[in-house]
Amino acid sequence: MPKIKTHTGAKKRFKLTKSGKIKHGSINRRHFNNGHGFTSKRRRQLRKGDFVEAGQAAQIKRLLPYK
Repeated sequence: MPKIKTHTGAKKRFKLTKSGKIKHGSINRRHFNNGHGFTSKRRRQLRKGDFVEAGQAAQIKRLLPYK
């Protein structure tokens, strides 16, 4: 059987923790947040990442077969 390749888009966006949870960065952080788009409070809150919901975790784990 051939090896299962890691999905390169998923490996850039998600990290697997030791306990098996999947972390991702905040959405809405790409542009328009440097002074005129969001308030300081909103930009500060977006620094923090979050965990993937349980319903999507199984799909993402299939894309990251290395753990």
